[in-house]
Amino acid sequence: MVVYLDHAATTPLRPEAREAWLVGAAGVGNASSIHGAGQSARRLLEESRERLASALDCDPVEVVFTSGGTESVNLGIAGLYRARRETTGATAIVAPVAEHHATLDTLNWLSAHEVADLEWVGVDRDTTVDLGGWEAAVGSGDAAVATLLAANNEVGTVQPVVAASALCVEAGVPLHVDAVGAFGHVPLSFRALRSASGSRSAGLVALSVAAHKLGGPVGVGALVVAREARVEPLLHGGGQQRGLRAGTQDVPGAAAFAVSAELAVAELTAEATRVGALRDRLEAGLREHIPDMRVSAHTAERLPGHFHAIFPGAQGDSLLLLLDAAGIAVSTGSACQAGVPEPSHVVRAMGLGQDAARSALRLTLGRTTTEGDVDAVISALPAAYERARTAGLSSRQVGAPRLGGAAGS
Repeated sequence: MVVYLDHAATTPLRPEAREAWLVGAAGVGNASSIHGAGQSARRLLEESRERLASALDCDPVEVVFTSGGTESVNLGIAGLYRARRETTGATAIVAPVAEHHATLDTLNWLSAHEVADLEWVGVDRDTTVDLGGWEAAVGSGDAAVATLLAANNEVGTVQPVVAASALCVEAGVPLHVDAVGAFGHVPLSFRALRSASGSRSAGLVALSVAAHKLGGPVGVGALVVAREARVEPLLHGGGQQRGLRAGTQDVPGAAAFAVSAELAVAELTAEATRVGALRDRLEAGLREHIPDMRVSAHTAERLPGHFHAIFPGAQGDSLLLLLDAAGIAVSTGSACQAGVPEPSHVVRAMGLGQDAARSALRLTLGRTTTEGDVDAVISALPAAYERARTAGLSSRQVGAPRLGGAAGS
């Protein structure tokens, strides 16, 4: 049986979510049709939207269902940018250098094809965004939109969203937050974050989430869009969902997402305590056997299930494969690079260098993780490290992700 410690990549499907999907899929009817079957599908869809909105603490009309986190991020960033460019002429997009590739690649595409000016903001050794640099970038006078992870997807550091949003409010800049990895794992209220911003059209106005990060199915996500926000759609067709996302809506997926979100939020406090204790047990056990190991952001507030470390002299890919052979699934970073290993841009952004970036390993715990799973890693990883360190670091050069546009502060 596999010891699965890659919950940040995707989580096991909850039985309740599977059942909700099957019930939804057993029905027939397009939710946009006016006949009885269509209206039955519409009722389930809107009930699911209301349940997800309750879990996110937002208004149901603000929930726009998508095909997943990546589409939600693309719609949030590109949609806000195009609307703001049209109304204000502003062309700059502000983002930290350690963002997820869904953000990095969207920004680089906009820079290459729509002449967006990218303002990159640095992070510290914990991957926490530099708020001084953030303030300067959003207050430059040409910022169309800003974007920020709620928590770093590799290291797990929880970001200062409230402070970053407040600075956007002062500058009159709308903010998109990628909460794909945070929702269901730390407290998150769209309404409270909006209230803290003190503004209706600046600060946090859009938030991306995805079902498969909290026990729902792959291929379902949502973008929470404030009523007052102006967002240009990526897709054009039937004008569904306030005209922000055209296309026949996935009713079974919405139902499964709503159920998984409700359960994750209901269990959040207890699970955060349990999983955080397991993470601390893992860290303590590995420190005892691998004194050279350097735990990332160990003094910062992290997502409870995140454990990220540097193993000096060992190739992260080698560690991953050795653990996989022992029946333990982990990762070296984001799973969103089409299976192509590359040195972590997040570790490089932390200022730890190329060798450290190639020596990183991410173990992420979740709802199904047990003490036995943790003990299995503590038993297997020290020997894997010795073997990998004997093999040494690869001399191959792998290209870093491009950070286009102007360099940020």
